[in-house]
Amino acid sequence: MYKFAASLALLVAFYGSFSIPLLAQTGSQHEPVRYIGGNSIDPDRHEGRLRYAVGVESRQTLRVNRSHPEYADGYGWTYNHASNLAYWEGKFYQQYLSNPVDEHIAPGQTLLVSSEDGREWSKPEVIFPPYPAPEGTKIPEGYDGYMMHQRMGFYTSKNGKLLTLAFYGHTEDPFEEGGIGRVVREIRKDGSLGPIYFIRYSSHTDWNAHNTAFSFYQSSPDAAFIEACDELLANTLVTLQWRDEDNGMDGFYNGERGGSAFSYFTRKDGKIVGLWKRSRAALSDDEGKNFTPAVKVPTLTMAGGKVWGQKTSDGRFAMVYNPIDIDEYRYPLIVISSDDGIIFDDMVLVQGEVPPRRYYGRWKDFGPCYVRGIVPGNGLPPGDAMWLTYSMNKEDMWVSRVPTPIRHVVSGPVNDDFDQLKPSGVVPEWNIYAPLWAPVNLVNDPVRPGLALELKDEDPYDYARAIRIFETEEEVQVEWAVMVSPDNEGLLEMDVVDQFGNRPIRIKISPECQFTYMDGHIEKEMGSLQAGQWQKIRLEIDARPFGSYNLYLNEKPVAENIALTEAVKSVERLSFRTGPYRNLPGRKTPNEDPVPPLPGADEKEALGLFYIDDVKVSK
Repeated sequence: MYKFAASLALLVAFYGSFSIPLLAQTGSQHEPVRYIGGNSIDPDRHEGRLRYAVGVESRQTLRVNRSHPEYADGYGWTYNHASNLAYWEGKFYQQYLSNPVDEHIAPGQTLLVSSEDGREWSKPEVIFPPYPAPEGTKIPEGYDGYMMHQRMGFYTSKNGKLLTLAFYGHTEDPFEEGGIGRVVREIRKDGSLGPIYFIRYSSHTDWNAHNTAFSFYQSSPDAAFIEACDELLANTLVTLQWRDEDNGMDGFYNGERGGSAFSYFTRKDGKIVGLWKRSRAALSDDEGKNFTPAVKVPTLTMAGGKVWGQKTSDGRFAMVYNPIDIDEYRYPLIVISSDDGIIFDDMVLVQGEVPPRRYYGRWKDFGPCYVRGIVPGNGLPPGDAMWLTYSMNKEDMWVSRVPTPIRHVVSGPVNDDFDQLKPSGVVPEWNIYAPLWAPVNLVNDPVRPGLALELKDEDPYDYARAIRIFETEEEVQVEWAVMVSPDNEGLLEMDVVDQFGNRPIRIKISPECQFTYMDGHIEKEMGSLQAGQWQKIRLEIDARPFGSYNLYLNEKPVAENIALTEAVKSVERLSFRTGPYRNLPGRKTPNEDPVPPLPGADEKEALGLFYIDDVKVSK
């Protein structure tokens, strides 16, 4: 007892007090959440050597284009970031920031895209233009122009109005003294937009209704709009998302600032978990009016990327983030899940692709950045899924649909012919990666009745990809049908993959329709394929160490006992990709060294066009 008391006295003398308890009880304010999975990422691989969340569909909503703005946003601006998502009146809305080249460098504006199904998206529309300073306004000393910065984008009021919001500030520091104020406007059911108003001026400055560019919201002739704005201002949880830009010198907020980029969810026990960048979390038991002091959660590895938490449609909980503590390399994007909102497990991939960054810009970090979902109250899309939005390389905009319950294993045989599905609809159990210039869709079979999965690619620096996860096996038979379009001039790589992303079996169709496979480290040719005709490929796989496989084409043996390209202990994925395997940019790729745009990035390349059908996997 004496030794314990003496040790305790020494610790008190050293630390002064126990503001951070030596023993943090999981679930308490000292450790609001905990990840118990134990597995972490391999930083040298885009996929991190993680398993995939089954059935994630990721689609690009904006592909920037500096040379041909008409193909993108109409402006040719190549810094795009900080997207937000809502679902209202049967339509998705995505809002994001945009600058010409660099982060935090004027001019800046906010744009909006919409979609009825989350797959086909409208052309971007400016909803908050570059700040039109009133005549005679002088930019304060130390600043240079105007920009936008916001952590939230939408609010759905109880009287049925959809509000969209943004924040104006000064380049290149819009926070606190650099801020001007937060603006709001209505998105109407017919898609038209109401006038822009300020809903709150920065409490760190003297901006007001007499010296800013837009009127104060209370001057609106629309009483229902004013009511919606008042309701928003009184919603503590939602307005806590504003605290990054304006810390509330007028007493707008309670307690200390917990961190940056607030998101939240309500645990099973009713407590609200507040989440911030850099692994910080806190608890509230009074609907968000007050939070406990934020603590750094030791089991969550994060840097300056956002973290998103929510309750999912199956009654479970999810947290989504980049599990790495380096700011410039924000990949992969993962999800961990929980039954109670306290104990999280099963780190799996949401987005493991990192295409080349086509345009240099200041602070344009590599990978899927600043993930956000749909804030509670901002809509429930049909179906059982979690919807996420993020920027890729702070350049292009994306959304991902993550089916719930979130899982990473599949049981039983696979028999996919797609014929019972809908054209351009969901492809159950398949993981889809679909850039705008390399889409993946269910289409009518070009030569026979039924549907087929189409992989189309005209992107010089990205590819279409479709992955079918199957039950993990040592010995398995995998077969599928593939057709090369007569119009094809592209590449298709077909891999059988293990749970860590290793590719022991690699088969390829070249732009010239040459069919090749890897025998160990040697590429062997099988001859050419006839375009416009379905070809059946069948593999008999022994995936144990020093295993092999037999390859059949149209039920005729091509080769037996083919050596695996790399040793594995099992396999669980079939991958189709319209481009070569990539693992660059990597953690050693310079991020802030200025470089010219990638050659030909704004022009489509020769068409790659392939069809996949009749995928079967059995023991």
